[in-house]
Amino acid sequence: MPEKISVSQLKKAMRGEVDTLIEDVVKAVNQAPPGRIIADSEELVRQASALFRQRLYERALQLRQQHSEAAFSPGGRRRRPKVGE
Repeated sequence: MPEKISVSQLKKAMRGEVDTLIEDVVKAVNQAPPGRIIADSEELVRQASALFRQRLYERALQLRQQHSEAAFSPGGRRRRPKVGE
């Protein structure tokens, strides 16, 4: 059975990405002039969120694949006992 990843592993792998998303959202909202905050920041926040979502999913898949490969690598297998051992 392929190895599963944990929430903590994905959180650790995405720490920098979460910080970047928050910084992008704050920048977009703060740069918008009063009276146009939603109109001028919404699309930028949507784009930043979409990029984050894509990176999050890609990283989760990479971690899962790495765990699966490690579980099935020749170095990760136990030696089967020979008949009569």
